[in-house]
Amino acid sequence: MPEPLSRPEIEDVLRGPESLRDGARGHVLVVDDDADVQQAARLFLGRHGFCVSTAAQPSRLWTVLAGQPVDVILLDLNFSRGAVSGAEGFACLAEIMAHDPKAVVVVVTGHSGINIAVQAMRAGAADFVMKPWNNARLLATLETALDLRRKRVGGAGAVANRTEADDEILLGESAAIERVRELIRRAAPTQASVLIMGEAGTGKSLVARTLHRQSPRAPGPFVCLDVPALIEETAPDTLLASALADARGGTLVLDEVCALSPALQGRLLALLDAGHLQARLIATTRRPRGELSLREALLQKLNTVEIALPPLRAREDDARALAEHFLRAFASRHGRPQKALTPEALDVIADTRWPGEVRGLAQALERCVIFSDGVRYEAADLQAATQAPSDPPAPRLADSERALVTAALKRASFNVSHAAKALGLTRAALYRRMAKYGL
Repeated sequence: MPEPLSRPEIEDVLRGPESLRDGARGHVLVVDDDADVQQAARLFLGRHGFCVSTAAQPSRLWTVLAGQPVDVILLDLNFSRGAVSGAEGFACLAEIMAHDPKAVVVVVTGHSGINIAVQAMRAGAADFVMKPWNNARLLATLETALDLRRKRVGGAGAVANRTEADDEILLGESAAIERVRELIRRAAPTQASVLIMGEAGTGKSLVARTLHRQSPRAPGPFVCLDVPALIEETAPDTLLASALADARGGTLVLDEVCALSPALQGRLLALLDAGHLQARLIATTRRPRGELSLREALLQKLNTVEIALPPLRAREDDARALAEHFLRAFASRHGRPQKALTPEALDVIADTRWPGEVRGLAQALERCVIFSDGVRYEAADLQAATQAPSDPPAPRLADSERALVTAALKRASFNVSHAAKALGLTRAALYRRMAKYGL
């Protein structure tokens, strides 16, 4: 924690945090699980003209990065109780630098000591501060870090620049999406082929681009071949060979690879066996593992690493975090006011099985931003945004929800996990419904 502020200084910060944003010296993201440290940093840095955001865990920083440009990340190295090795912070640092090599990270270390801080700098951190930090040292370190960020992004004055990578973030804090991130972290630096499986709208293209961007082939071309469109062409084998040539030195993505005809599968296999592929190969499919209609020899060349993307219904409360991010982004894009969601609207988001998955959720929320006139986003706004104009009015969920929940619980012998799966809900969503209706 920094040195304490005087009462007048604290009151000055609390009176006008929003006014600091427009003319801020820079945007600092503080990643630390100690709420006192977060608050102290917010007050102290805000008093000195910085815009400050906070994240209690490394997984939560991605929502901040996706929502607004960040100049410097102040990253604690230990998050679990009793941890002193810095392993959690090192993993987060590696992921940040892989996501954006121009990122500027200042690590915060206390129990870990100076040796750990030096290791972090070797791993990509720009600098370090010791906890409890000295105010003057912290300010001087951040000023130096801001200068470095300006040089890296090629700007002058206040940074506040978004990089292309800022729009390519796999958002969410659920264990399911964290497993996907871990697979990306491990696979991206290698040359291994990757097969990405997932329902439409779950983010297969995003994962493919992330794998390319975080790989040694990132400077090379990124070629995405639309396989369903390819097979409708008059000379698909020629176009396939051309795509292989165009991707030389980079990454070739075979989008919806299962649409390949048996003849084209054979042609692709022959090209691969002949060593004509000088690119990393990534394939995507909407089909689950047990329904892949690919020749076994070809599948073995495509699935050195398999990444199965979970649907929203298997991602705990990620839909809420995604919704808040999309609403902020679309409000900014369309010049609409930033508004909060009512608790009832949050329930609708968590409980709805969104057609089109993340993509469908984003489309509904963009319509919600455009057409909502209230001071907050209401459940009715979301329900209206999910219906096409020609759709008949949907029946009120409350009219039949209690009966549906009760019936599902009875069929599952009151096994909450089984009932939630049958209803297309998460366990948390079903528990909320049970509490609402006294079940």
